[in-house]
Amino acid sequence: MKLTSKGRYTVTAMLDIALNQDMGSITLAEISQRQDISLSYLEQLFAKLKRADLVRSARGPGGGYRLSRAANEIAVSQIIAAVDEKLDARKCEGKANCQRGKQCLSHRLWDDLSGMIEEFLAEITLQTLLDKQIKK
Repeated sequence: MKLTSKGRYTVTAMLDIALNQDMGSITLAEISQRQDISLSYLEQLFAKLKRADLVRSARGPGGGYRLSRAANEIAVSQIIAAVDEKLDARKCEGKANCQRGKQCLSHRLWDDLSGMIEEFLAEITLQTLLDKQIKK
């Protein structure tokens, strides 16, 4: 189990939009500059976020991205799943064939941990993260 830069950058970019969209649509160039994330990488990530209906885009002058719904309706788990990030602590990815086709002795531990991670990230919304930024 490892949260890669793909997951971290995607959550960061979505939080950037949530923080700044009151000023209008946010361009990927703005996110790239503020968060020091490659523009071409953001383009790849946002294609997936758009397919997952987490963001909406507008073209032309004043164009860019906005959240597709309120920040309290977008969970971190949805963001991470949209970019195909896996946070599964199980070696077998839940198939219970971890040790030569059979369930390993510690399978239940990793299964429980995977469930706890998913539940935790499903409870945290962009609004939760915004609220923590405001309290700083």
